[in-house]
Amino acid sequence: MKPKRALILVDLQNDFVPGGALAVPNGDAVIPIANKVQPAFDLVVATQDWHPRSHGSFAANHRGKLPGDIVNLNGLRQILWPVHCVQNTHGAEFVAGLDRSRVKKIFHKGIDPWIDSYSCFFDNGHRRDTGLNKYLKSQGVRDVYLMGLATDYCVKFSVLDALQLGYNVHVIEDGCRGINLKRDDSEQTLDQLRRLGAEITRSSRVLASSKAKPVRTALARAKRKISIARPGRRTMARKHA
Repeated sequence: MKPKRALILVDLQNDFVPGGALAVPNGDAVIPIANKVQPAFDLVVATQDWHPRSHGSFAANHRGKLPGDIVNLNGLRQILWPVHCVQNTHGAEFVAGLDRSRVKKIFHKGIDPWIDSYSCFFDNGHRRDTGLNKYLKSQGVRDVYLMGLATDYCVKFSVLDALQLGYNVHVIEDGCRGINLKRDDSEQTLDQLRRLGAEITRSSRVLASSKAKPVRTALARAKRKISIARPGRRTMARKHA
């Protein structure tokens, strides 16, 4: 099976764009980029935060706690968030402008009320996987490209897991936006991911590479045809004899 490139669209949901319960600043700006780059990939998948209303990461489920407070949740340090991306609600749906015609499969995360799940591969304790890794491997994927929301949380931890799983990992920088609880969180995240081996790229380079691929393939085929058509030395010698 020829190795494939996969695009992972991370949590492009209503609650993460302006007007949503946990809005990422300018989060809606990544939707046109997601639509533009999808044709460049062999495979496109998407993830959804898919929380039960009783989820332990919601500040509303902890008496006296507010979003941003830190608690211990099932043995792990947990930042508390506003109620968001509750299963089967408008906030959990994909943003209306997202082109889903090329999305082959959707993976849900954060479904266990006792543990959060930033990564699209595993929950935060690596106790349960989403099935994404198995699916990508079954499709012959070696290179994964990630974009979405948010740079400093779900994209970050998805990239860290993808690196650990042995993929060639690429982050489409202009296709991501961060929460930035601290002002430079997203910038520091990209620097960290670069140091760990992820390629930080841009949608323009992805598209340029995609356009160049058919040209390279055509040249390679032409060279093979010339090689096959060109007579070898022995054949030429027999002709001269």
